[in-house]
Amino acid sequence: MFKRHFFLIAAGVLLALMVVAAVLKIVFAHDGPQAGPGAGRGGARGQQVSEAVVGTRQFSDQIRVLGVARGVKSVNITSPTTQLITRVMFVDGQQVSAGAPLVELQAREEEATVIEARARVAQAQREYDRYKNLTDRGVAPRILLEQAETALATTQASLQAAQARRGDRVIRAPFAGTLGLTSVTPGTLINPGAVIATLDDSSSIRIDFPLPERYLSRLQPGTPITATADAYGEEPFQGRIELIDTRVNETTRAATARAIFSNPGGRIRPGMMMRVAVQQGQRQAVAAPEAAIQYEGAGAFVYRIASGQNGSNAQRVEITTGAVENGYVEILSGVEAGERLVGSGLNRIQPGAPISVAGAAQGQQSAAQQGARK
Repeated sequence: MFKRHFFLIAAGVLLALMVVAAVLKIVFAHDGPQAGPGAGRGGARGQQVSEAVVGTRQFSDQIRVLGVARGVKSVNITSPTTQLITRVMFVDGQQVSAGAPLVELQAREEEATVIEARARVAQAQREYDRYKNLTDRGVAPRILLEQAETALATTQASLQAAQARRGDRVIRAPFAGTLGLTSVTPGTLINPGAVIATLDDSSSIRIDFPLPERYLSRLQPGTPITATADAYGEEPFQGRIELIDTRVNETTRAATARAIFSNPGGRIRPGMMMRVAVQQGQRQAVAAPEAAIQYEGAGAFVYRIASGQNGSNAQRVEITTGAVENGYVEILSGVEAGERLVGSGLNRIQPGAPISVAGAAQGQQSAAQQGARK
């Protein structure tokens, strides 16, 4: 008897719990979507996000291209002939002046030719002196003196040619600069075109870079230019455009521009890759923080914060972007200044889903307004 009453009581309690659970489920189901206008703002049920306000900012119009640094004068020191090196008269990294001897090639044949030419000149000089003396005394006809004078001039020219060939066996610096590394030593057999050493005048640096033809009317020699190198981070180097080529490449539709940079201390080295930027003025444009922009393929979109009957929700809006500068993205179309955007958590948002705007939104809004006033 007791067991039967116990099971009846237990069944009654279980049934009561099931009824209570069903009632609570119905209550919460109705309470979620009908939380009222404050649900999106107060954070009752929607996903919490930060807010970014679309504003206006200043953007710099820049031409950004890559260029390669070259010394204002650069050359590879080579040999004009195949010959053994007998002397090396420089060390790696040495500063040399114009005309300084660098290496001497074997020149035994040229030296012998010079000695022979000098002997011929001496003989011709003696013949000339003798005939001049005889002619002055009236003993010899003047034609013999003229022949001796011609012979002397011929042998002197031969001597000069022999000395020039001998001089070609000494390779000299064509201009003042700094020598690079070398691997030649006395006894090295050098061939024509083989590099003995590099020579660079790096007191100034020239950078050649492609200039799209649409900018040709805006730029001219003397225009200021800025360049950066990976070796020095974002440190800018200031220069100017020296010359723009007279021809436009038919394939790339760009003309080659040459810029000159001063290079105290030789910090920019020939061969460095340089990022060149030419300023084209500033303009005001609609912009939003980079965090509020989502990219998809070749396009981009944002989530606009919209107010509805059940609170705030996120609306996906396709936009067209422009320049990116200092953490802000230029927006060419899609949204207007003053509109509110979702500034974080973009990957988890579903279009039309309820959202709750965090209090940090005001900080981002103030930042956007400050940028608009700059």
